[in-house]
Amino acid sequence: MTGTFRAVGVFPLGYLYPVKPYAPPVNRHYLSAVATFVVFGFISLPIRALHGYESGQLLYYRVAFALLCLVGIIAAFRRDSLRQTMGQYRSADAAEKRKFLRSALVGSVFLTVNWLAFIYVLNHISVQTGSFSYLLCPIVTTLLGSLLLKEKLHVTQWIALGISATACALIGVDSLYNLSFSLFIATSYALYLITQRILRDYDRIVLLAMQVLLAFGILTALGPSFRGAVPAEGFFYANIFVLSSLFTVFPLFLNAYALKGLPASTLGALMYINPLINFALAFFYYGERASAAQWAAYGLIGVSVLVANARNWSVGIRELGRVH
Repeated sequence: MTGTFRAVGVFPLGYLYPVKPYAPPVNRHYLSAVATFVVFGFISLPIRALHGYESGQLLYYRVAFALLCLVGIIAAFRRDSLRQTMGQYRSADAAEKRKFLRSALVGSVFLTVNWLAFIYVLNHISVQTGSFSYLLCPIVTTLLGSLLLKEKLHVTQWIALGISATACALIGVDSLYNLSFSLFIATSYALYLITQRILRDYDRIVLLAMQVLLAFGILTALGPSFRGAVPAEGFFYANIFVLSSLFTVFPLFLNAYALKGLPASTLGALMYINPLINFALAFFYYGERASAAQWAAYGLIGVSVLVANARNWSVGIRELGRVH
């Protein structure tokens, strides 16, 4: 994969894939990509429906149900991928095995912490704060990629970082508490994405199942004090099932299918559908309000997104135009 922003999405995008030379499959791949981020854009609905429950409780059962879904899907449809992943691990040398296990465990911790913080923010702070965090995530990932992976940044990316810093300062003036959570969510997910880049040669569905299994083990070890009493309401389990299947596992398969026929730059451009829908829900469905400083910060983040992704978007548009 080349370029930091091409690597950022709801899940790591992997290497660039060749575009098919005929239009119909590309149409399906493009629709799958759009559907991925549209689905994620509505994730606040099942989470907010369960606002009366503890965040740790929601996280524990989301992880448990997602694990069941992933195990079932792998057993039914991806046994070859599981065998291939196990073969890759067995054939690796000791250093590679240690890197795999370390990265998988660290990635699992970052993903668990990210999910917990996002649930808490949506139910106890605001949907705006959660949406802002995922607008920041590509910028934070770029910065961490430069610091941790020694990735070289383009001039436009440095400009975008500066604009984003100004936006964060505006949010901080308005509410340092909200900004802290936005940065925490963006950073935890960015660190998760970086661990995924290290493991990009492995099947992403099998890898996610392993990380969710590790997360389930960690949460179970924390005991009842973290996850609370076992809920008795069918409403709770119905929403958790929707959250775990429709808003967690299903978009992964849409994303994996889209990658087979679209360049990563196109998916990187489409990923902003997710926070934009969340912002729309915050204002028009949940009735949230924004101060002048917040509006100014959101506008600056929008400018930084345009600046940072101008090259990727132009590549994606040219690729789509070429096949259509």
